[in-house]
Parts: sequence; C-alpha cells; structure tokens
Amino acid sequence: MVDVAIVGGGPAGLSAGLFASKNGLDTVLFDTDGTWMHKAHLFNYLGVGSVGGSEFMATARQQVDDFGVDRHQGEKVTDVASSGDGFTVTTEDGEYDADYVVLATGANRDLAESLGCDFDGYLVDVGVSMETSVA
Repeated sequence: MVDVAIVGGGPAGLSAGLFASKNGLDTVLFDTDGTWMHKAHLFNYLGVGSVGGSEFMATARQQVDDFGVDRHQGEKVTDVASSGDGFTVTTEDGEYDADYVVLATGANRDLAESLGCDFDGYLVDVGVSMETSVA
C-alpha cells in the first residue's frame, strides 16, 4: 500500500511524483514513455536555457528517482478501480493499492472514464478541492 499512485510519466506525472515524494508521501509512478516531450525543444523555459525534450525528460526522471519515487518504467497500467478507502492500480505485472491516484495521461481519457469520473466536455470535472467525482 502506497500513499499515491501516479499513472503517466510525462512532465505532469513526474511533477506530481516529485512534489508528493518531497512532501513525505510514499509514491509509485508508472511511465510507459508515451510523452510527446521527446518531440519538443525547450527554450526560454523556467530554469532551462535550451534543451531537447528527451534530455529534459532524462533530467526530470533522475530528479524524481533521487527524491525516492518508486518509478516503474515501461509498466503499463491496464485498470484503475476504487477499492475500499483507496484505489487498486492494475498493471501488466501486478496490482498496487494506493490511498490516492493521479491520472496524468494527457489526452487519453480511458482510465478516467472506466473509473467513473464525471466530465465537463472533454475535461475531467473537478471541484474547488481539485478532487474528481470519484474522490
């Protein structure tokens, strides 16, 4: 059982993992490397003069690893389900229980839909506390 499970290893997922771990939460992150960042070139970005997307991702992953996130590179999440007071994340390799789940899957809504999240148009609907209808 972990405090937070994060699905997605792009900039949003890695940021969520970094801040969760920095705040003392036991965090697991699943990263299949499907981010579009590999096609990007960052320049004039906060703290970065000029860097390719893949190089940025390598640096971000190293920072997340250094802060103790249990990062599962290449382990695809196949399902997320509510279970008791938390969630069960199912991957190709096993199941993980977590108190909270962060879906950082970009435009892919499949897991949010299967979990039963409410939507406002194309976006997951969240309240002022930033929790979904599944909270």
